[in-house]
Amino acid sequence: MSTDEGAAAGHQDALWGVSAGTEGMAAAVIAADGTVAAWTYGAQRLLGYTAEEVLGRRFADLLAPTGAARLRHRRGHRLEVELRISRLAARDGAPRWLAAFDPHPDARRRLASERLALLSEASTHIGTTLDVMQTGQELADFAVPRLADYVTVDLAESVSLGAEPLARLGMDAGRVPVFRRAGVASIHEGIPESLWDRGQAVFVPPASPFTQVLTTGKSFIEPMLRRSLGTWLRCDPERTRVIRRTDMHTVMMVPIQARGVVLGIAVFVRTDNPAPFEQDDLVLAEELVDRAALSLDNAHRYTREHIAALALQRNLLPSHLSGGPFLEVSSRYLPADLDHGVGGDWYDVMELPRDRVALVVGDVVGHGIQAAAAMGRLRTALRTLADMDLPPVELLTRLDRTVGRLAQEDVDSPGATVGVGATCLYVVYDPVERAIDIAGAGHPPPVVVSPDGEATVTKIPSGVPIGMGLGHFEAVRIEIPDDSLIALYTDGLVEFPTEDIESGIRRLAAALAHPGLPLEELCDRAVAARRTPSPSDDTTLLLARTGPSDAP
Repeated sequence: MSTDEGAAAGHQDALWGVSAGTEGMAAAVIAADGTVAAWTYGAQRLLGYTAEEVLGRRFADLLAPTGAARLRHRRGHRLEVELRISRLAARDGAPRWLAAFDPHPDARRRLASERLALLSEASTHIGTTLDVMQTGQELADFAVPRLADYVTVDLAESVSLGAEPLARLGMDAGRVPVFRRAGVASIHEGIPESLWDRGQAVFVPPASPFTQVLTTGKSFIEPMLRRSLGTWLRCDPERTRVIRRTDMHTVMMVPIQARGVVLGIAVFVRTDNPAPFEQDDLVLAEELVDRAALSLDNAHRYTREHIAALALQRNLLPSHLSGGPFLEVSSRYLPADLDHGVGGDWYDVMELPRDRVALVVGDVVGHGIQAAAAMGRLRTALRTLADMDLPPVELLTRLDRTVGRLAQEDVDSPGATVGVGATCLYVVYDPVERAIDIAGAGHPPPVVVSPDGEATVTKIPSGVPIGMGLGHFEAVRIEIPDDSLIALYTDGLVEFPTEDIESGIRRLAAALAHPGLPLEELCDRAVAARRTPSPSDDTTLLLARTGPSDAP
């Protein structure tokens, strides 16, 4: 007997004398020999057994060996129930009984308590980062196997995942890309139920529960999925094949929405667990998704700002560096990880009169679009001042005044971008004098590596950050021979919570103390020497190697 047939057995009133309303209740018909003769759909939902698993078995086998009224759940645990047994009037005169059972009030309270504990646990497992993809995967991982055997989390095309927008992916066999897979989990190794991997576009028929949930914002539940095989699934043969091959038999689709906007959809499926989803399961799924939705929304908003800030910063940074005929230059810029956001690092190389070259590295305090925009304004102002060929001290003094003036102009603006707090290091290399002039504004000192590989952390007056309005800076001059290496960097390369910045600078100096290596390889060595692969601040490195001068 199939599952559908077993569920229908509970209301065969012509045969058993059971009322037509019995199907929704948890009940069994017991024959004269004590075996189960009929099994309702409600009994299947409560205890997990399908009709074909219990028909013909002794009903006593389902009772736990205790004095209380307890039934064995298919998964092995005991369920305390209120058991009511009444004799049925049958047309053939054979004695039969109706065993009706409902969860005991204490059991209901325990179930409610367990679900509250589950939701509390979810808050510590879902939304641990500001990464949209990671949050989606955490939701899927948490729900399997607690609620479902297979779970997917698909986000709408409007949600920024840091990938190509779905609208540009085109059509496929008459279907449209509506979602991108952010999370997927299964009790089965290899996830045979999934047609798409994480990050891939998920195609669905235009007329389907998926798009219905996305557009209406209302959940969808199909206790008996096979009943849908002849409806909307007729237009989706790939899903139909997977459903049949993996024995998917019940499904819930829950919209992921926050602040009135539908972000995507979470799909819950059972394969090995024979119990169909019911309304209580849907309520739990909706509560789980609601807990995750706020984290996903925060991650989505942060990801969108991170991408915008990163694009802005990269457009503001130089695309090509030239140190002229006497200076070879190379650089590295690595944005902070997604949890911390793009900062305000910048670097530049500017050719000056008389074959001199200016090197600059700076860092605006803060993260996000405002820091990136402030960086762009600072870089523009510094370039303008550098074109005037000012000495390093005078340049930083004027830059400080300029930033202060811009900050004053922005006081009444809600979108103010420039404020107090930007460090800077300005270095001018003179190939004729074979010397560098250095002025700093609260920035880490440069590292100079001699041709024989001796790395020195240059001692310079620290100065105060740009924008403080104090305008007090000092410069030092250092003579360096040909084939010397000059390294400028931001604190993201050398500063870590587990150690002081001086240790980080010494590690950088050791990584650069290989004068024979190409600049690109030295950049790689410096970045690899960091204490963490996921920095909390931007990492910027500017290397310059002096060449021979034709001057006498």
